[in-house]
Amino acid sequence: MLQEIYLNKLKELPEHTRKFVGLVVIVIIVIFSFGILNAFFGEGEELVAKMKKEEERIAQEKKLSELISTLPSGILVPFEGNDNHRLSKEQYKAVCNATKIVSQRAVMGANLINFKAHKIYTNNGNKIDETFVKWDEENNKCFAGFVLSGSNVGINETITISGEALSFFNTGIDTRVYFIKNF
Repeated sequence: MLQEIYLNKLKELPEHTRKFVGLVVIVIIVIFSFGILNAFFGEGEELVAKMKKEEERIAQEKKLSELISTLPSGILVPFEGNDNHRLSKEQYKAVCNATKIVSQRAVMGANLINFKAHKIYTNNGNKIDETFVKWDEENNKCFAGFVLSGSNVGINETITISGEALSFFNTGIDTRVYFIKNF
């Protein structure tokens, strides 16, 4: 009986008021549903920390990119030389951190000294599994390298070649390791 009274009162309301009340009820249900989902699946603080870390990484990349654009195109070295642009210690570290590419020339030069690596590299069709460029805070030097695997040609061996990155090549768009001293 009480329900019938309330239903009759709702039916007597103007249509626009009933639609508005229905909209408010749906909004409350949606907000409540998301609150329940967030309680079970929400990452909250972790997500904010990940977003801040990504923003810092993007800002750092932009800063390094601006530095790279100020350097001349060509070979960049951290030591005194005749024909190449000499990097300051700060530039050397920044270029190392900005570099993601190990050039084919650096790979071939490093392979000449390591016979096993040269054999795997030529047998597997010049396939490089992984490259890396890392700044060593302890030694204040840049190290670069690559990983070769012969698994695609039946050689069950993986070799990691690494050494000091003695020079970089600036294309104007990016930088590449130009020479790896691995002896």
